[in-house]
This record gives sequence, C-alpha cells and structure tokens, in this order.
Amino acid sequence: MKAATRQDAIARILRRNSSSTVDALAAEVGVSRRTILRDIAALRDQGFVIYSECGRGGGLQLDPQSVQTTARLSVTEVFALLLGVASMRAARALPFSDLADAGLAKIEKSLPADRVRDLRRFLDCLYVGQLSPQQNLSDLGPMDAALLPAFEQAFLNRLYLRFGYRDAKGVQSFREVEPQAMLILPPLWYLVAWDPQRDDFRHFRMDRISDPECVEGAMFRRKRVPFEDDVCPFNDLPK
Repeated sequence: MKAATRQDAIARILRRNSSSTVDALAAEVGVSRRTILRDIAALRDQGFVIYSECGRGGGLQLDPQSVQTTARLSVTEVFALLLGVASMRAARALPFSDLADAGLAKIEKSLPADRVRDLRRFLDCLYVGQLSPQQNLSDLGPMDAALLPAFEQAFLNRLYLRFGYRDAKGVQSFREVEPQAMLILPPLWYLVAWDPQRDDFRHFRMDRISDPECVEGAMFRRKRVPFEDDVCPFNDLPK
C-alpha cells in the first residue's frame, strides 16, 4: 500500500472511531508501529489535528473539525495541469499566463523532492508546436482516460507500451512501441514512439489509442527524436 493511500485509510479510521491506538492502527492497516508514527506525523504536516494521550485509556484522537490544508497531488495530476497550460499557450489562448505560471510554481514547491524529480523527467519528454491549418480534424475524438497514468509509468521507467490503434482509414491494429515523447499540436496530441517492427519513429494520435498498458520487464534506451523547427520543448516555452 502506498503511503498516501495508507494515510487516507488512517484518517478515515480515526474519523470513524472516537479513539484508536498505534498498535490497533498498525494491525488494521498491516504495517509496523514505526510506520504508523511516521504516517501520523505526515498527517499532522498536512493540516490534520491529531491528539495523543499516554497511559491506560489513552490513544490517538482526530479533531472532528480537522481538515487537510496541504494539497497532496500526484505527478500525474500536476503533469495534467502542465499539459493544459502548455496546450493553451501553444494555441496562443492562455490569458493571465503569468498567474498560471505562478500557481504552477507554487504547486511544484509543495511536492516532495522525488516527485519533483519525476515531474521534470516527465517534462523532458513533452514538446509543443503549431498545427498545420490544412489538418483534417473532422474525426477528432476523446482520449482514453488510462493514457496519462500509463504514460507516467512507461516514460519514467523506460517500459514498452502496448495498445490498440485505429489509423486514419479506421483499420485497427495492436502496437508495442518505445514511448519517446509527447507532442502537442493543439487540438491534436501525439505519442511519438520508436516502433521496433518498422525500425523507425511513428506518431500515434492519442485519440486513436485504446487500452494502453505497460510491458513489465521490457526496458529500452531513450532516443533523440527528430522534430520540426517549429516544435520546441515545454521547458523552453516563453513565460
């Protein structure tokens, strides 16, 4: 169980019960006393008011009026926000961009160091540009909600990605590729990947991808993706 999931469970238990002990929480959640004590400290850092009383009849109590005051966002959630800002800026449709950048900077500062490191690695794979006015958008559809979580795992761990794909003619196939970059040409979004079967790069429209899943144990090396001149890394966008 991840720390965030475990801490949510502890908060629910304390809300449900008027009082609980460290030993009881450890038994219910299935971890050690030391882990519970670390989780209690983390919950307090997030804004929860948790009282502790020593001795017989004592225990841990959560103030019923207590609420979480520190946002706990995943890398995927922050990356989704950054994707929205990047796509709007690329489309030149981002009013109040300075405020958006300032807000995102505050969110980044609230993340633990390991999540910031993962976020920046994720951003290294993001590129944006301008869509050709001749592009046909008549068949533009929604994107699979499973894409971004699958991308996070595949990009950060260098795992092959397997998915179903429907091409421009409607022909369905299954692909297993090395994900190298994400390309945003608003309103179209592409997965740029190395296709071992074709020994070349391929651009897959994300709204045509279905049922993405990572291939555990199959790792690859990141390659340099040859982009056009009008495509640039997200981090190099003007602020």
